Amino acid sequence: MMDDWVRLTAPALLAAELPERAAILDPILATKSIALLYGPRGLGKTFVALGIARAAAAGESFLGWTSPRPHRVLYLDGEMAAVDIRARLAAFGPPPPTLEFMLADLNRGPLLDLADPRSQGRLMEAWGDPELVVLDNLASLAGLRTGDPDRWSELQRFLMALRRVGLAVLMVHHANKKGLQRGSSRREDMLDLVMGMRRPPGWRPADGTRFQIHFEKARSLHGASIEPIEARLHERDGLIRWQWATADDDPRLTRVVALLDRGLSVPRIGEELGVSRTVAYELRDRARRLGRLDPQPTPSHETRGD
Repeated sequence: MMDDWVRLTAPALLAAELPERAAILDPILATKSIALLYGPRGLGKTFVALGIARAAAAGESFLGWTSPRPHRVLYLDGEMAAVDIRARLAAFGPPPPTLEFMLADLNRGPLLDLADPRSQGRLMEAWGDPELVVLDNLASLAGLRTGDPDRWSELQRFLMALRRVGLAVLMVHHANKKGLQRGSSRREDMLDLVMGMRRPPGWRPADGTRFQIHFEKARSLHGASIEPIEARLHERDGLIRWQWATADDDPRLTRVVALLDRGLSVPRIGEELGVSRTVAYELRDRARRLGRLDPQPTPSHETRGD
């Protein structure tokens, strides 16, 4: 029995009065967004997550993304010492009162495991009425292990329940040794946005916190909105200052577009570039999202493969 599901005809769905998704940090986050930010250790993921949370809470901008008004934001950290979080927060300047924190370091009860329904219930009872929840990070808050799909399934049900009531969620996650997100890639299936942080070409330790953000999945975003950006953090008088600009793009995209214009198939382009079919299709799809190719769907005779 599925009495709790609503069945609609296509005309009824088109005529239904559904609330529009409101921007939280335009264009990357809106109500009901489920997003993932991942990258290697020590690259600045927490600085970026704090910057996003603070901008959304203050109704300000961060790295070119803008919040139209102050939002209620909850930042849940499962790893860092509270004194370190406080120091990083202070470096952003006076914080907005609409930004709240729940820190594992100050927790007086059992540790949370958000892949466990009991922990999910405890969290929701304590977190007030947030519009955006930041989970930093999955390894410490959800106990996800590589190749453990059942644990992700439990967390995914929780995320879907939050989306249903209009909450936006940003999850922070670690990259593996190959630079890809740690664990199963199947978790991307239900996400609206996946942002990967990488070291820029030519990075040196003297550069400090300098990174690129690449949009690896972005529903409803296109063109300039998903151009990769490069950012650098500077500290002056104890406060953070950011510099950012569009990152130098992958030179392979220009070659992919040229080869497609010559009529080559995507598998053949993979051979020309010396990459797998999967990578060739990803490059083709990215060029399409950036508006460099006709956005028409892939012909039905094309199939992907490694």
